[in-house]
Amino acid sequence: MATLNQYQPNLVFHPGATLGEKLEEMGMSVKEFALRTGKPEKTIFAILKEESSITPEMAVQFENVTRIPASFWINKQARYNEYVARLKQEQAIAEAEDWACEFPYAEMAKRGWVPPTRKKVEKTINLLSYFGVASHHSWNKLYVDTDLKVAAYTSLKFTHEAHAISAWLRQGELQAAEIAAPEFNVKKLKGNIPAMRRLMVEQPVGFFLKLQELCLEAGVVLLFTPKLPKVPLSGSTRWIKEKPLIQLTARYGQNDRFWFTFFHELGHIILHGKKYISLENVDFAASDAQKEQEAHDFAVKLTFSKEQEEKLLQEHPTSIAAEDIVNYAIEFDTHPALIIGRLQHLGLIAYSVGREFLLPVQLSEFVFDGSKDDEIKQMPE
Repeated sequence: MATLNQYQPNLVFHPGATLGEKLEEMGMSVKEFALRTGKPEKTIFAILKEESSITPEMAVQFENVTRIPASFWINKQARYNEYVARLKQEQAIAEAEDWACEFPYAEMAKRGWVPPTRKKVEKTINLLSYFGVASHHSWNKLYVDTDLKVAAYTSLKFTHEAHAISAWLRQGELQAAEIAAPEFNVKKLKGNIPAMRRLMVEQPVGFFLKLQELCLEAGVVLLFTPKLPKVPLSGSTRWIKEKPLIQLTARYGQNDRFWFTFFHELGHIILHGKKYISLENVDFAASDAQKEQEAHDFAVKLTFSKEQEEKLLQEHPTSIAAEDIVNYAIEFDTHPALIIGRLQHLGLIAYSVGREFLLPVQLSEFVFDGSKDDEIKQMPE
């Protein structure tokens, strides 16, 4: 959790004021001082008017004429430069206060993303630090009007709740930075899919950690980042510094949605490479309907394929019992929840059918190193 100390500088004078006092004390004109130092008169006048800085080279030359050490002039100029920079930063903070009010700060603080505070100026400082930017204009260029040709960022210009979404994305970026991943290996990733599907079918306690490990073996970082209020995100895929990242929210809190979302995001990594960014359930400028459909089809194939769906419907065209769904799940090597979720989505069965198989997925603040256990219920016997 990063924070910035609010800086309230004391008044610091430009070294030109000190130089003016020294010339007066020495009874030396600007013209003579310029001749003695080998500098143009206009340069000396600019320093006296606080319009120009004293460089280290000038400081050494001034030392010979004023008998004041070069280090004095250098340090005084440095203190003044910092003073001006701090004043500009204070102005930037003041200008960003309205921007800061657009974030769900209390929820971010509750999750430990930013320090808790009620003060507007502290919220602003903490948010600038959280995003690693000097001003809200920089945030805007990264997340709204971005022209960066890198895979980690996409424009949220036409997106509702852009501030909250950017905060969620940033948290994933910070989480991913803490994880050392090997070089991405698509062959290894594809080879691990059967083991991932086995986790889907068996739904063991603590499966998320094992799923993370299977992803990481292939150079993919899988993270859980709790969603923020009013943000419909269920997941995202993007590449950060040559590292593919799948970031999930477990938005719906049940296994059928979780696994479909996971395989959908996995599909983006395997099918669409480094340049495409996905934000599931969010409209954004760079969204590609064809790529989203391809990832959707990829997830369908790995959870409950179209061919399997057609077979089931041919044999049970009007109704199907929960017991039959379990049998089909065994035959298709999937979890009953994936079949139930699909049939409910198609309006073919009532939402009351097979609810005992729609298991809660609670990844409460899951940490990659396993310091907090995830709570996943197993498939009923």
